[in-house]
Amino acid sequence: MEQEAQQLLLHGIETHELDWAKDEMPPLPTQKRGSKWWLLVALYIFFVISGQAIASLLGRLYYDKGGNSKWMQSIVVTAGFPFLIPILLFCYCNPSSNLNSHNSNSTINNTSPSIITLSLLYASFGIFFAVDNLMYSYGLLYLPVSTFSLVSATQLAFNVIFSYFLNSLKFTPFVLNSVVLLTISALLLALHSDESNVPIGITKAQYVVGLLCTICASALFSLLLSLTQLSFEKVLKMETFSVKLEMQIYPAMVGTCVCLMGLFASGEWSSLKGEMEQFGGMSYVMILVWTTMAWTAFFVGTMGLIFEVSSLFMNVISTVSLPIVPILAVIFFHDKMDGVKVVALLLAIWGFVSYMYQNYLDDLKSKATTE
Repeated sequence: MEQEAQQLLLHGIETHELDWAKDEMPPLPTQKRGSKWWLLVALYIFFVISGQAIASLLGRLYYDKGGNSKWMQSIVVTAGFPFLIPILLFCYCNPSSNLNSHNSNSTINNTSPSIITLSLLYASFGIFFAVDNLMYSYGLLYLPVSTFSLVSATQLAFNVIFSYFLNSLKFTPFVLNSVVLLTISALLLALHSDESNVPIGITKAQYVVGLLCTICASALFSLLLSLTQLSFEKVLKMETFSVKLEMQIYPAMVGTCVCLMGLFASGEWSSLKGEMEQFGGMSYVMILVWTTMAWTAFFVGTMGLIFEVSSLFMNVISTVSLPIVPILAVIFFHDKMDGVKVVALLLAIWGFVSYMYQNYLDDLKSKATTE
């Protein structure tokens, strides 16, 4: 009897320790990576890559054809939110379609933040997005689209820094290698601002302004991505599809209103009629509409990847468009692809591969821990 009692006591202690370990151990990434999850992530990746590439090319086409409104190019980045409102209403009317997108077995947190908290969150994000879009517009106006795309890659380096402080990112040799390579890639382009690289009609001073605006916009965009991930985890605390849509629709609505006020306050609205006549009417409208839809697809993919994986992973995926945009720019806009750009492009690709290899190692480690 005494021996049986000791065995029961030992079994109880082991069970208690196992339960404690389960409570303390965070869920592993591999526990939620089913086939549906991979298909969803692949769809978001497609939205990010195709949306960014198409929007960048159409933005450059707008300026090449005679467009000159920075505020109009800022508006089209966020003006696509009405396309998403019917989907959000469908989620509200059909709760069964608004399931937890992380894991069907995990619970949904029903504790919603207050209306004041949400209003401040969406308003601040919308204002910052409007400022960010305006800086990107200056960069796209003053830089060749290939240079603009490669300099924008600095957002990955900025995102690593912000993710370290805001999202508890752990630095590894491969992550640091990725940051260094992408930073060097951008610096090569910044130092290579000779006359042959400056677009026709753009002064060297404007070219430098374009570089600085693009770098600052990349830093601000990376900060917003990290803050978005932090908001999902600390403020919204809900794992539903409608939350991702709300996080895009409401800030985009605020950002569009801010850009519209800037359009009228700057007086650029008076030149829009002349731009439309120069384009030929319908061509002008179609460029703006397709640019808006491309940016909308990009931000849908952005919110999805931040929600499903992380802000840093989203930024890494966006760098996949680096080999695409410069090549398409050479084909459609006859940009010069000189030796410095080729080296910068190779360094950017090398940095991307380095980060993806770190992801591969993390995945192997997670599988080994699960087993």
